[in-house]
Amino acid sequence: MTAGGTGARNVEWKARARDLAAVERRTAQLATEGPLDLEQDDTFFACPAGRLKLREFSGDRGELIFYRRADTGGPKLSRYVIAPTPAPAALREALELAYGVIGRVRKRRRLYLVGRTRVHLDRVEGLGDFVEIEVVLAREDRVEDGEAEARELMHALGVGPADLVIGAYLDLLSRDG
Repeated sequence: MTAGGTGARNVEWKARARDLAAVERRTAQLATEGPLDLEQDDTFFACPAGRLKLREFSGDRGELIFYRRADTGGPKLSRYVIAPTPAPAALREALELAYGVIGRVRKRRRLYLVGRTRVHLDRVEGLGDFVEIEVVLAREDRVEDGEAEARELMHALGVGPADLVIGAYLDLLSRDG
């Protein structure tokens, strides 16, 4: 990941949004920044040690993202590395030839910041509406504190345990057909 092998860390959860407008109203009341609207096209590649995806924002802007996290519901630790690229199409072609594509996820994302936490309100092509949060952890932060913060925000946004989803959007698309 990085020279020390730790990469960046966050605590995250993802949930179906039964009423995205209501979640957005609650998020906007808590937000310290936002909203920022993004179009994202994620291509996932075969990767036995975690997940590897290329996120394209435009023809000349993308990010290669490697991450590891448990596929469980509720707040969980994620370790990741992000490498920006000015040539996402060429990088996608090289990675497809080297590793093979296992799927693609397209979404419209509205991003808010609530302190150090990123709140994503996602409309995922073929799946519907979701809310995802990422509590960004500094090197000295305890994971347990991030998990507690994630649970507090889950409650504040009106997300219940039954709304939580397991895995990535790619997994949901594979399960749903």
